[in-house]
Amino acid sequence: MKRATLLGLAFALGLAMPVMAQDTIKIPNIIELSGGGATVGNNWKNGSQLAAEEINAAGGILGKKIRLEFVDTASDPGKARAAVQRALDEEPIAIFGPIYSGSVSATLKLTADAETAQIMGGEAANLTAQGSKYLFRTSFGQNVSMPKIANYLRDEVKAKSVAVVYVNNDFGKGGRDAIIKELKERNIAVAADLSTEAGQADFAADVIKLKGANADAIFVYLNEEESARFLREAKKQGLNRPLIGETTLLGQKVIDLAGDAADGVKGHVGLTVDAPIPAIQEFGRKFQARYNYKPDHNGVKGYIAVYMLKAAAEKAGKLQPKAIAAALHGLTITPDKTPGILIEATWDDTGEIDRISFLGEVKDGKQVITQILPKLKK
Repeated sequence: MKRATLLGLAFALGLAMPVMAQDTIKIPNIIELSGGGATVGNNWKNGSQLAAEEINAAGGILGKKIRLEFVDTASDPGKARAAVQRALDEEPIAIFGPIYSGSVSATLKLTADAETAQIMGGEAANLTAQGSKYLFRTSFGQNVSMPKIANYLRDEVKAKSVAVVYVNNDFGKGGRDAIIKELKERNIAVAADLSTEAGQADFAADVIKLKGANADAIFVYLNEEESARFLREAKKQGLNRPLIGETTLLGQKVIDLAGDAADGVKGHVGLTVDAPIPAIQEFGRKFQARYNYKPDHNGVKGYIAVYMLKAAAEKAGKLQPKAIAAALHGLTITPDKTPGILIEATWDDTGEIDRISFLGEVKDGKQVITQILPKLKK
């Protein structure tokens, strides 16, 4: 009888486990949780977890609860590729991440071959130009943001010459190529073109070179920690030229690390919880209450990634990878129907995103939005 009871229990558990599995959707979240990208990865992780909990509390996606599986790439493209391949072996409905452009570049062919949507955080211009129909951005590519920055340098800063300092990785080189192209098209001279290394600790020599270039403005395109180190060195040496950047340079992590050296920095901001939009500000309050720190744009990207998937699956009417990717192309998600998207957004046939964005400035240790820029296409 004892053996029969145990066999019966095992049989019952065997039936229950597949039922439980059928009631959940496991979504791999392959991101940078250690190494140079730990700051961006953990912001994304917390944002996506917050979204998943909200969606699950409201009934899930097509009646199924989300279970995020977090996999650390250690900020290494090779490890990211291996992690994506392992995840695809289990035939997920979609993959989240990576965030670093180099890791996205190393993995996008895998998701394309598997016909599985990859909702990622990379911003390098060339990512969506490689022809994948399964790659989708959560933030602007450099091909979208750099024209806005170049216009700002020409129209607001009135710069005739600009020095460019960038990080020597896929993200930095892509941004460097894009901004120089846009500057030349506007007849703005490139007074200096300085490459720095990922993880670089000392920017003294770079700041000396920038002071010697005597440009009207300096465009700074580095990772978070390096941006803060650069700003501290610039303040130390009295670099008195406008420092202009894109979302990262004005991000909360950079402000926290750089202190008052970040004051006066200006630039284009694709996503920020400081935007004068109630839904985004409410997200920022929820995030800070939960995790005890203010999220940067990567936290917002992780949050909206989950809501992107929800909206696409509901449009497709099924949890099938190829159908979800097809639904995302040409999709406009609005906050009235999907509040978690925060700002109305549209994805084109290449996976590029279009939505409003912002111009900002750091004042007294806080990011202040000074202007709202419209969507490129109405």
